[in-house]
Amino acid sequence: MKNRRVDDLSSLSMLELFQVEAERQTAIITDGLLALERKPGDGQHLEELMRAAHSLKGAARIVNHDDAVSVAHAMEDCFVAAQQGHIQLRREGIDILLQGVDLLLQIAKQTGPGNAGERAGRLQLVERFLQSLTLVSKGETPAASAFGDGTALAVATPLPMEPVAPPAGENPDRFLRLPADNLNRLLGLAGESLVESRWMHPFADSMVRLKRMQSELMKAIDDLRDSLEPFDLTEGVDDRMSETMAKAMECRQFLTDRVAELEMFDRRSANLSHRLYLEVLQCRMRPFSEGTRRFPRMVRDLSRALGKQVRLEIAGDNTQVDRDILEKLEAPLAHLLRNAVDHGCETPEARRNAGKPEEGIIRLEARHSAGMLTILVADDGAGIHPELLRETIIRKKLTTPAIAEKLSEHELLDFLLLPGFSMRDTVTEISGRGVGLDVVQNMVKNVRGNIRITTQPGKGMRFQLHLPLTLSVMRTLLVEVGGEPYAIPLSQISRTMKLPRERIESLEGRHYFAFGNQHLGLLTAHQLLDSGEPQLAGDELCVVVLGDRTTRYGLVVDSFLGERELVVQALDSRLGKIRDISAGSLMEDGSPVLIVDVEDMVRSVEKLITAGHLEQVQSGTIGFTGPRTKRILAVDDSLTVREMERKLLAGHGYLTDVAVDGMDGWNAVRAGRYDLVITDVDMPRMDGIELATLIKQDARLKSVPVMIVSYKDREEDRMRGLEAGADYYLTKGSFHDETLLAAVRDLIGEANE
Repeated sequence: MKNRRVDDLSSLSMLELFQVEAERQTAIITDGLLALERKPGDGQHLEELMRAAHSLKGAARIVNHDDAVSVAHAMEDCFVAAQQGHIQLRREGIDILLQGVDLLLQIAKQTGPGNAGERAGRLQLVERFLQSLTLVSKGETPAASAFGDGTALAVATPLPMEPVAPPAGENPDRFLRLPADNLNRLLGLAGESLVESRWMHPFADSMVRLKRMQSELMKAIDDLRDSLEPFDLTEGVDDRMSETMAKAMECRQFLTDRVAELEMFDRRSANLSHRLYLEVLQCRMRPFSEGTRRFPRMVRDLSRALGKQVRLEIAGDNTQVDRDILEKLEAPLAHLLRNAVDHGCETPEARRNAGKPEEGIIRLEARHSAGMLTILVADDGAGIHPELLRETIIRKKLTTPAIAEKLSEHELLDFLLLPGFSMRDTVTEISGRGVGLDVVQNMVKNVRGNIRITTQPGKGMRFQLHLPLTLSVMRTLLVEVGGEPYAIPLSQISRTMKLPRERIESLEGRHYFAFGNQHLGLLTAHQLLDSGEPQLAGDELCVVVLGDRTTRYGLVVDSFLGERELVVQALDSRLGKIRDISAGSLMEDGSPVLIVDVEDMVRSVEKLITAGHLEQVQSGTIGFTGPRTKRILAVDDSLTVREMERKLLAGHGYLTDVAVDGMDGWNAVRAGRYDLVITDVDMPRMDGIELATLIKQDARLKSVPVMIVSYKDREEDRMRGLEAGADYYLTKGSFHDETLLAAVRDLIGEANE
């Protein structure tokens, strides 16, 4: 039925019309039955139910769906009996009626009579349903459900068909089916139009500048005329001068008028393009209610199956949500709601003992907040006690007891999002706390959002999803890296800051800084984006903190360029996946800008750390510009010795990096620029003598002084070191701080020269 007008009867077959009608009327019946369960005997709900069943019966009769006619007619009779007070619909009866709704939807999906086996099976289902509903209409309680042997429909509501009909009361002429690809292309063109309209503004500014230059030219001509007055000019020259001034005045007036017209056109064009874009963007938006229709029934059926009383409250039905995000939300929200019913809300007896109402409440809410879409899923169940969660994390060996004791409540709750994590030893078929929650986490990350979990033991759980309003427009921070602009999604930035250089420390050859109670690794965006050497002047560095609470890094950029809303444009598929880049966009002047893939960039950093290459790419990048400070590489397999040498040398003004063994030192000295290498002798993978040999044999590095420091005063080591080309040999047992510093000064001089 795609690409057809719903109100155009000639474009839809009668069977397709019946499918549309069945979806609409069964939705009304489902909502009415759930409302009737909360308010038994409500006359208004019964009237709506009777009318919906009657309409559906008539539609089924037109398309000769006899099975659907029988089911709808029996349901109508049941509603009439309840209206007249002959029966009262209780939960057992509503269960049967809801199964009738499922049966009607299944019948409506039949595109033909089917084979004999399918026909017989359907007739059997209809017969069982009618038998059960007959008992309900007589005020009796059925012994079992119509489909109790499991041969028919599942209790849970099936996924609804794509909605194609307008809500009741709306003018159908206002609705038109449109392929998603066409709408996306239209939105892209509207975005390009918006960008093109912005190009006019700097052009108008240049015209204003031309007007100013023309005024200056007129003044220069006028000054020239005044300067020539003392001279006896011929009458012809004076006339030509007057004509020149007159034409200049005419040009100025013409230019003034055209600049005014251009400025007016610029304003109107920008306004029109902006309105066009907003209107097209609005076509992508859908009310939140379109993605939540099946949830009340699902929660009701699950709670009944588990022997609980749980009600779903939905707020923000009319909140506008991007169509793509709404589609992606359905499965994650279903996971959260199932978990809330199964593990969140207690049984009626447990709630009574806790002083709560027997009926549990789950709240699903959507709202716009601070330019983001906020989705809330909250229950008033038992919640999770942080200490119990901490014990579970330790028992499952997800972290050490020492680290677990230092984790905050928010960090503990993040473990619920790990794949397969559960607070229970056994996982039910319906849900398991944490089982499926990684689906929620993945969806949120895929749309560049974030999730926050809070709990109050004994009072409930809250899951807050913060998502972009649309995937077509992105709020970003523009930064400059290597002379080029890059856009970073604001939703994935933990913080931006100007970091004083004195706060930067170094350990194991890596730079880091204190951020709250964490120590975050620090590296430059130039390293990851291959943008050459950074030019980091001044006493402060521009740092963007990326990642989540468990994995964060500080990314150094050249400068902050401010916030921008960008129209996201996919890169050409022939380029494949570009590392650390997710998409592109255009600036106001039409110049391109790349949008950073934050998740990919964090993975790139982790790969560098795992491969042991982070020290190489960081070497020499985060330092002062201006007077050069001597840089030293200290190579030792002892952490204590490395740090002692680093602190001693750094305390006297030298920039000092460290390497954990000879191989690590060889990689570092090739990647960086050092004035001196200090190395131990006995180390794994490559000893100090081999390191000195490689350095002195390298044409580019042979001029770098090498100092060998050894615990053992062995003559053969001294001779090997000197033969390898070492410039100084010092035994660790015979030197103290001043001895080492004096040797360093002898080789390379003071720290700053």
